[in-house]
Amino acid sequence: MGLLDGLMGNASEVDVAEVSESLAEILADNESITNAYKLIRDMLVLTNKRLIFIDKQGVTGKKVSYHSIPYKSVTNFIVETAGTFDTDSELKVWVSGNSTPLELELKSSLAPSVQQALATQMFS
Repeated sequence: MGLLDGLMGNASEVDVAEVSESLAEILADNESITNAYKLIRDMLVLTNKRLIFIDKQGVTGKKVSYHSIPYKSVTNFIVETAGTFDTDSELKVWVSGNSTPLELELKSSLAPSVQQALATQMFS
């Protein structure tokens, strides 16, 4: 992930093996990471079982919130691609019981791969 992308608020894809190692203690026995995206300190992780929104808090980032969402709880999602004047792409995920979506800004080139990865996990 380039520094400029991080400052602009755009998530970039990160190495699955590296993320798998750092999240090994929170993954279920038969759970594996399929895709991971990072936004400065926060992350979106797709596993074969769930979505995990990771929010590092505070100045040091030692306090971490893990928001796990089983795919069966995702009611719908939107991946909005970048336009001519609006260069941001966005992911919005609605979870059953919540009227407000979870949102993440994406690097514009990642919009198709994020949509494909999420659809693959939800519909398999």
